[in-house]
Parts: sequence; structure tokens; C-alpha cells
Amino acid sequence: MSVCSPALHSRFVGLVGPACVVIESSALATYEIAGAKPAVMLRPDSVEQIPEIVKLAASDKLAVVVSGGRTKLEMGLPPKRYDVALDMSALNKIISYDPGDLTLSVEAGIPLLQLGRALAQHGQFLPLAVPFLERTTIGGIIASGVDGPLRQFYGTARDYLLGIEFVTGDGVAAKSGGRVVKNVTGYDIHKLMIGALGTLGVITRLNFKTFPLPRASRGFVARFSSAAQACEMRNRIAASPLTPLTLEILSPQVTDLFAGAVPPSQFEPAPMPSNVLSSSEWAVTTGYCGNDRVLARYAAGLRQIAADCGATGINILAEDLNPAWARKREFIPITLASSPATTIVKLSVLPSRIKDILEAAQAAADASSVPWAALARGAGIVYFALLPPDQNEDARVRVQKAAHAIHQAAAKLDGSSTIPWCPPSWKADLHIWGLDPRNVSQMQKVKNVFDPQNVLSPGRFVGGI
Repeated sequence: MSVCSPALHSRFVGLVGPACVVIESSALATYEIAGAKPAVMLRPDSVEQIPEIVKLAASDKLAVVVSGGRTKLEMGLPPKRYDVALDMSALNKIISYDPGDLTLSVEAGIPLLQLGRALAQHGQFLPLAVPFLERTTIGGIIASGVDGPLRQFYGTARDYLLGIEFVTGDGVAAKSGGRVVKNVTGYDIHKLMIGALGTLGVITRLNFKTFPLPRASRGFVARFSSAAQACEMRNRIAASPLTPLTLEILSPQVTDLFAGAVPPSQFEPAPMPSNVLSSSEWAVTTGYCGNDRVLARYAAGLRQIAADCGATGINILAEDLNPAWARKREFIPITLASSPATTIVKLSVLPSRIKDILEAAQAAADASSVPWAALARGAGIVYFALLPPDQNEDARVRVQKAAHAIHQAAAKLDGSSTIPWCPPSWKADLHIWGLDPRNVSQMQKVKNVFDPQNVLSPGRFVGGI
């Protein structure tokens, strides 16, 4: 459906009101996915409107794509059909919050920054230091499954998401989990929604466990001449009594990305601290917090480990911590803005195999003469960015060759690989869900249960689900 008919427009207006229905082409362009533009955008201001919207879409066989801050619309495959953009940004309320019980219930469209300010008034937070922080919504974080540096200590959202309310593809309001930490009845169906890109349901409300804000924090950066030394420091930290909040390895190329005035300044206006990173060295970055005694113990322990692993330089960040750590959090959008053809391969391996996958990915990129940069989380997640300077056919061929080799290397290491971001026109050639996605048939069965008429983001997920 390229145009919303007057009759359909009238029906949508009857559901959500005229102010919440948009059909102007210029406004719809901001909801495009891989060149596909919806015929209508709906911005409901009540959760109760969502089931009726989906029922109408299902009855007319209209495809619905849900969004919030629109920072991750280009993830996944292009939708096979795209008729209705369902903007959840007006559903941005805190439904309930009990600081004493460390529990929280919010609507899906609430911006993470707004939620963070409300929690901070009670000395609490959600450990979702994810990229696109300025615009991202809580529902988008869950639907995309994007992680952040704090997963090293707190885990991912899967570990503190207590429950979800959602609307299925046939317009049925459903819920899974609960609002309290000790709710252990039933199946954790809500966790299926994490990373499903809105293909199973429209998330309307989410319940979380909250956490106390960390005390005074510090950042520790150690530089090394090789990736092997950096990975050895990661391994020794993991084997030590230290339990840092963050632990990541940065390749030398990240230095130039983080030092640039644009686009890093879009995410953090303060300049990158000088002499922290080097364009010729790998870096291990670690964040930790506590009272003065704990901070001193961490500094001493990390210094010793770094020295034992052959560090060429060490920095401890305090007042200048945020400018550096904000850039690390925003590694993905910074790399996306650095090249018109940025292709980010997300790799998941055992932490003990980080060195092996970094070496294999580097070899693949170098063999195809593709510039690259890498950020590896200590938990075994690696974001390997292929950064050709131009988006042309030669670059596509070289990136395709490198990405294929990286996919193969991940499989040989019993890991997994996906490509969350790349030029839309390249997606069909790059196997963005990996060379041999697992359990596609089971995923399709789940999709058929939750969305029998295939109206929710059709085609965006693994195997074109």
C-alpha cells in the first residue's frame, strides 16, 4: 500500500484521533527503512489503542513496523511489506516505581534519558548504557537487543527484565512475567521479545529490577603493542578477585575515530582526554567504583596485572572519565557516521577465544584491503567494523569477501555472527543473520503463534521471518 486511502485514513482517525495520524510524505520519510516508506504513521497516546490498531491492520492485511526513537530501524532485513509506521513515542509514562522494592514499570516509548533522570532522584538506575543514548527508548532497546559496556557486571536486559505487556499480531493484549523480582510462575515468554525486532508483538509496558547508582567511579586504561597482550590482561582480570563494571578491548584504529571532532562531538561535546589511547597500540579499558579504599585496591591490582602483561602505558581517569566512556558507549553510531559504507559485524564467542576471533577478523579485513576498527567486550562480544571509504561496487565486493571470511571464522570457533548494520543495498549479499542461522524452523513456529497473519515487521528477522 503506497497511499493511505481516505476510507482507511478515516478509520485510523476514529481509533486514535486526527492529531495522531500522519500521511504527509515528508513526515513519513523519517520512518523509511531501506528506501521503503509507509503509507501512514500512527502515534497513539494510549496503550488501549494498540490492540485496536493491530486488529485493523490484520483485518486489512497491512504490515506494521513499530518504532520509538528511530535509531535502529535499519537493523535486520528490509521488511517485505511496510504499510503502517506505529510510533510509540507518546507512550512515555512511568506507570509505577517502588524505590524500596527496586522495581519499576514503564511504557515502552519512554526515552532512556528521561527514565534515568527519574531514577537518579532516588539514587538508582537501569544499567542500560546503550548506544544512541540521546534518542533511544526503552522499548527500542529491548526490541533490538543492543547491549552496552555495563553488561560486564550487570549482564544484559534479559537478567533484570521482570515482565512485559505486549499486543500480538492478531490484536490480543498479553503479558508475561510480573512486576516483582520473586515472580517465578509460568514461562519467561517475555524474553522472546528481546532482539526480535518487533516481529512477535508490539511491546507496550515493561517491568524491571532497578539498581543502586554506583559510588565514585574510575576508569583504567592500559596500552599494549599487541592484541594478544590486551587479551591476556582481560583473561587475568577475569581470573582475579576483581569484578569491574566494564571491561573492553579497543583496537588502535579506534583512537582516530574517538579523537575526531565530528561525529564524536555529537555524542559527547567534551574533548577526548589526551594521551589515553594510541593509534599504534591496543587498549584495555576497565571501569570500577567504590569508596576510596576500594578504588585504591582496584588501581593497584590493575596496575600489577597490566605490568605483568607488558603494558606500555597506563592512565587512570576520574574527572575526565565521561568524555572517554561516552565515546566507548557510542562506538556503533560513531563508526556508522565515519563512513558511508560502514559494515558492523557482531561476533559472539567464548571470552577465552576473543584473541582468536580478533586475529581472524583482522586477517579477513586485511586480505580484502578493507580498513577496520574493533571493540571487544570482556564477556565475549566483539563489534568488528569494516570501514571502506566509499559505498561503491568495488567496496561491496571487498566487504562481502571479508564478512564471509569472518562469518566462517566465528563458526569454526563455535561462535555466532551477525551484521546488525551495513548499507541496506548490501544486505542480501552479506548474510546479515550469519551463514547458517540456527533454529529458523522453531523461530517460524513461534512467529506463527504470536503473529499468524504476518503483519508485524514481516521479513526483518532471521530467515526472513
